[in-house]
Amino acid sequence: MKISIVTIVRNNVSQIGETMDSVLNQDYPELEYIVIDGASTDGTVEEIEKRRGGLAVFVSEPDRGIYDAMNKGIARATGDVIGLINSGDRYLPGALKLVAESFAGRDLGNSIFWGDVIYEKKGRVRGFRPENRYRGAFAPHPSMFVPRRVYERIGAYDTSFRLLGDYDFMYRAVNHCGVDVIYVPEPVAFYREGGFSDRNIAACLRDELHVKLRYGQPRWKAETEYFLKLIKNLPRIMLAKC
Repeated sequence: MKISIVTIVRNNVSQIGETMDSVLNQDYPELEYIVIDGASTDGTVEEIEKRRGGLAVFVSEPDRGIYDAMNKGIARATGDVIGLINSGDRYLPGALKLVAESFAGRDLGNSIFWGDVIYEKKGRVRGFRPENRYRGAFAPHPSMFVPRRVYERIGAYDTSFRLLGDYDFMYRAVNHCGVDVIYVPEPVAFYREGGFSDRNIAACLRDELHVKLRYGQPRWKAETEYFLKLIKNLPRIMLAKC
């Protein structure tokens, strides 16, 4: 099974090498690695060039945000399955082998894989919780691997979202399009907290509400959940404004 991995980055010279090494050291034979750089100016491109021999595709040009960059990588991918690991995060050893084994015998036109994630501060987080699938409980995209045929069938990332385009895709795939979930309770990725979405919690909650309403969740239910989450996260929201 050929697996394509896409890394997007812009001006992250201190962490891009670690992320790329976690992909290139997977020791997986059928790997296609794609790096999409948003015209970095801080030395990131030079770090990528040090590992250029391991890349199938390297693009460095301006983009229209995170999800535009992700879509560029997905459009260039030729693998059976596609994974997304942004600069700053990393795969754990053996992740790609586990993914390939988990997809064996499954319908690549109607399945998505999730594994667990090791958060930098919170520790291990379950990759998929079926009891919370309508509430917003999806793990970050580093734990998710999507067959190329699924992207072709239901579409990739909506670039109108600044923050939760990945949540929109996950919610659409599982709850709206009925894609089957392959959940393996094994850690596959390390996720570094403190990124753009972590600094914009209130905006993320608004995006989450928009996604739920977009795909037909009852307004009373979606808005109740939104206000409860807003209250719960109020200390973090206020702290982020300081």
